[in-house]
Amino acid sequence: MEVGMGIGLRDGITKKIVYPGKGDIPGYNSETKISFHYRCSRLDEENTVLDDSRIGTGQPMELVTGKQFKLDVWEECLKTMRPKEVADFFVDQAHLSAYPAVMKTLRDVRKGGHDHVPQKSHCCGLAQMGKHGLGYEDLDQMVKTPEPLVFRFEALTVEDPGAYKQETWAMSDNERKNILPTLKEEGNNFYNQKDYQRAAEKYAEALGCLENLLLHEKPNSEDWMKLDEVRIPFLLNYAQCKYQLGEYYQAIEHATSVLDKEEDNIKALFRRGQAHRHCCNYQEAREDFLKVAKLDPKLGAAVRKELNAITEMEKERDAEEKEKLAGLFDKLRTS
Repeated sequence: MEVGMGIGLRDGITKKIVYPGKGDIPGYNSETKISFHYRCSRLDEENTVLDDSRIGTGQPMELVTGKQFKLDVWEECLKTMRPKEVADFFVDQAHLSAYPAVMKTLRDVRKGGHDHVPQKSHCCGLAQMGKHGLGYEDLDQMVKTPEPLVFRFEALTVEDPGAYKQETWAMSDNERKNILPTLKEEGNNFYNQKDYQRAAEKYAEALGCLENLLLHEKPNSEDWMKLDEVRIPFLLNYAQCKYQLGEYYQAIEHATSVLDKEEDNIKALFRRGQAHRHCCNYQEAREDFLKVAKLDPKLGAAVRKELNAITEMEKERDAEEKEKLAGLFDKLRTS
C-alpha cells in the first residue's frame, strides 16, 4: 500500500499510511507486544485533538495481542502496521462504543504514571456511565452522541512472544489477583529494610494490577467497590514511601486520593499533614492534624508534637523574612 492512499480494512475502518515503516508486517502471533504512540482526533474542520499519548508523561503505550483489549479496534489497526510505521485510521462510531470508558481510564492512569492499554471488560458499564458521568465533559458527550474518529498510530517496536518479560499489566485477571499478596509482602520487606524506592515500586505495581482489574467491572458496582477498597492500603503505603523519599508533593497527591474515598482516614490525614509541613503548607498541615486529633484523641501527643514543629517552622520563617526586610531597608537608607 502506498503512502497517502486509503484502504478499507473492513466496514467502517479505513487506513491511510503517513510513513511506511521498515521491513515486513510482523506475524503478530498471540502475546506479541506492541509499543506505540497514539493521537485521537475528531473529524471536524479543526481536526480537534481529543487525546495524545505524547502529551503529559510522553510515554508510549504498550499492547499485548490476544489479551482481549477493551478497545479492540486498536489491536485490529495496529496489527496491520510495520515497525516504525505511522498511519491514520478513520473509524466509524459503530466500532467506538468502548472509547469513552477506555479514554477516561487512560487519562486517569496516565496521571498516575502507568501507561498500558486496558483489557476488555465483561460488562460495558454504559448504564453506570450515563448515571454517574466519566468526569470529562467531552467523553460524557460522546457517550450521549457517538461520533466517528481518526486515530494516528506510530508503531515504535514489535516484540515476539518470549522475547520480553511479562509484566503485571499483561497478566490475566487471576494472575493479577494472585500476585497482590506477594507484591504487598515484597513491598513491606523493602520498606522495613528502609529501601523505600524499591518498596514504592512494588506498591505501584500492585496498584497497576488493581487498575486493570477495576476496568473489568462496572463503575460503582459491588465488585468494583470491593476492588477499589483494596487499593487503599497500597495507596497509603505508596504515599508513605514517597514521604520517606522526600517526594512530598507526591505523598500529598496519593494521600489525597485516599481521602477522596475515605475523608476520615486517619493515616492518610496524618501522612498528608506531615508532607504539607515539609512543603511549608502550614495552614493545610494544621487542618489535617487537628482533624486527626478530633477523630482519635489517643493521638493527641503525636499531633501536639507536629503542631509544635509547625509553630517553630513558622517562627523561623518569620525571623528569616524579618531579617531580609531589615537588610533591604539598610540598603535603601545607604543608597
